[in-house]
Amino acid sequence: MTTQQDASGLPGVQGAERADGLPFHPPALAAARAAAAITALLAALVGLVGLTGWILDTDVLKSVLPGVAVSMKANTSVAVATLGVSLFLVARGPLRPWTTAAARVAAVPALVIGALTLAEYVTGAGLGIDEVLFEDDTADVETGVPGRMGPNTAVALTLAGAASACASTRRLPAWVSQVMGLAVGAIGMLRLYGAAYAVPELERFGAYTGMALHTAPALVLLGAAVFLARPDEGLTGLLMNAGTTGALGRRLLVTALVVPPLLGWGVLAGEDAGLFGPRLGTALLVWGNVAALTVVIFAALAMGRRIEVAHARLAWQVRQNELLQAFMDHTPAVVFIKDLEGRYLAVNTRFEESLGLARDRLLGRRDLDVMPAGLGRHARDADLAMLAGGRPVQREESLTLPGGPREFLTTLFPLKDASGAPYAVCGVVTDITERVAAQREVERAQRRFRALLESAPDATLITDGSGTVVMANTQVEHVFGRSPGDLVGTRVVDLAPVARRRRQGALLDAYLRLRDPQPTVVDENLYGLHGDGSPFPVEVSVSSLQAERETLVVLFVRDITERRRAEAERAERYEQHRHIAYTLQHSLMGEPPTLAYLPSAHRYLASVQDPGVGGDWFDIIPLGGRRTGVVIGDVMGRGLEAAAVMGQLRAASHALARTGATPSRLMTSLDAFVGDLADQLVTCLYLILDQDTCEVTVCSAGHLPVIVLPPGGAPGRLRTPVGVPLGVNEPGGGGVPFEEATRPLPPGSVLVLYTDGLVEQPGTDIEARIDVLTHTVGVTLKGAHADPKILDRAADLLISTLITAPADHDDDVTLLLLGVPGPNGPDTDR
Repeated sequence: MTTQQDASGLPGVQGAERADGLPFHPPALAAARAAAAITALLAALVGLVGLTGWILDTDVLKSVLPGVAVSMKANTSVAVATLGVSLFLVARGPLRPWTTAAARVAAVPALVIGALTLAEYVTGAGLGIDEVLFEDDTADVETGVPGRMGPNTAVALTLAGAASACASTRRLPAWVSQVMGLAVGAIGMLRLYGAAYAVPELERFGAYTGMALHTAPALVLLGAAVFLARPDEGLTGLLMNAGTTGALGRRLLVTALVVPPLLGWGVLAGEDAGLFGPRLGTALLVWGNVAALTVVIFAALAMGRRIEVAHARLAWQVRQNELLQAFMDHTPAVVFIKDLEGRYLAVNTRFEESLGLARDRLLGRRDLDVMPAGLGRHARDADLAMLAGGRPVQREESLTLPGGPREFLTTLFPLKDASGAPYAVCGVVTDITERVAAQREVERAQRRFRALLESAPDATLITDGSGTVVMANTQVEHVFGRSPGDLVGTRVVDLAPVARRRRQGALLDAYLRLRDPQPTVVDENLYGLHGDGSPFPVEVSVSSLQAERETLVVLFVRDITERRRAEAERAERYEQHRHIAYTLQHSLMGEPPTLAYLPSAHRYLASVQDPGVGGDWFDIIPLGGRRTGVVIGDVMGRGLEAAAVMGQLRAASHALARTGATPSRLMTSLDAFVGDLADQLVTCLYLILDQDTCEVTVCSAGHLPVIVLPPGGAPGRLRTPVGVPLGVNEPGGGGVPFEEATRPLPPGSVLVLYTDGLVEQPGTDIEARIDVLTHTVGVTLKGAHADPKILDRAADLLISTLITAPADHDDDVTLLLLGVPGPNGPDTDR
């Protein structure tokens, strides 16, 4: 079958097509628009002739036919002329802004004149428009009011003006203007029938002014122009349809316009000639209409029968097409059908998905319209080559689609009619990218596997499920001193010393019994056997490999003799360094004095990430009487450098405290000292405890708050100002001053000083951790006396509570607990 192409590029009936799918013949549409323009010009000409008669005061031009008393009024002439111009602009198309505006402006005079004249008839008042252009001196009985057009003419001109305005816009449906155009034509035809049948009652209504005879054809022409101005829409579109309904409609319309008037004229002519009377004439008129309608009915039945047969055939064809489309849509391959010009007639769902375009954007278009240029030309060349050969073609090819390159198996074959001539091309394209990729991957995998096996730096052994070697790489010669060929067929446990074969074989068997064995590395107490029989330590990486129906085991064996030797040497050196660093740490920190009047307990935990050294320190300094200086600090960082800085600061703070420096002065001096050191940052807190006055004076350089537990009360933070850490201020002064504060300290209180290693923990808020420490102090020392043994047990409990994993703690920790007996406590230790 062949399919025509319409103007829109889609398959269908040749010709233009409306939005609702009705086809048209472009020549017919052009003829209809030309007819509309011509009728509009003729109507304008009639109006101009009448207007010329008024200008020249020529009765012949006013009434056209001599002896006709009713003439075309001046207002009617103007309205008809302007309406003809307006409809000509609408019909000639296409409508542009200036033509639309001009058409509407030209329609306004007719609309205004007609509407005002009707208002005069309705109200009975004279609005002064009848003789506004010319004075009407035809004062005969045929004119009711000088210069005023008949009411039927006013109605027709009002409708024609509104119809022209509506036809000039696409916002209103076309049938609105077309219905008004038919009404205008009907009013004109009524006047013509009155003249043709000598019925004066159809010329005028009562005593009102009648319609001039040549006004009637002008109205008929205007009505026809309105009706044909938009031939592809509305009622006109039904007649202009290229299908059977349009043809039937045109025949019925011609019959309705021609047959009844001719029959009426013939009957009246017979009556006037005296051939028969009115009753026989009426009977003959009825019989003639029945006969004409009968002929039209049977013609319509014949056409309807042809439509039914065509519809049945079309329904069968549609059903076949639906079945074919359903089959194509459920086919996993890409399927398409094109005509001989390369336009797509049918595609399936997979074709839409492959191009990412909807079906309505594919049908009727060529390869170059929907595909990249290179791919479109390739597809068209393939179709032409197949058609030239006349036989089906099948080939594998690689195509680049919008989603990337793909591999396809393409089958092209011609669809032929009964005579054997091809009329379409069918293609079935199967995506075989995965299959081709799998084939290529198998080949590449085999090559890669062997290359990988040989390039592995370790001895690689592949065994079956029983532990027998089935493949080995050349590295086994360097590790075991045996060639790969010698190892194939031997048990892998035979490569271990005799004394260890049972254990290592059991490990391999246990791995194979796992439900889902995962790759694992074993390097403890595994040994291999050199070709000369000497054992050596090995590290074995074990993994499973599923090959067809059996499970293979891959073992990567590495000689770690040198690693074990290096590890032993490194461990020995580390222990030496750790011992040296630990001794240095304790010598720098020193041992704080034990004061009888000030019970205390302390703990220091070194970081496990460093060789036992860090920057934490504390010191208890007797200042005379029952006054005691206590300092605690933390040098940022770890290692020997932090420990060295810590030792210097401890010595400096001790010496400064002995001079009787206030806490703020001591902190200022230490800040200047740290400022002279490059890239150092230190937090520090110094307090002076006066047991005679029961007060404590504190100065903090960015250090964590002191926790105080008053006797019989709840623990809390000692509220004192906190300055910047040491080393932040610029050397030479001018930075943020350090402030000190004195707070009362009830006898029997316990002070808790600590460094950040006790409360810092990754992923937690340090404030929350300080709250945990505060709560633990309250629970541990609630109601207890300031006794060294009690403080010592409390220190252990605080450390175990806050440091839950000491083996993994990566910061050094300092904790100091001080009991304050008060002025009546033990004597001063001088």
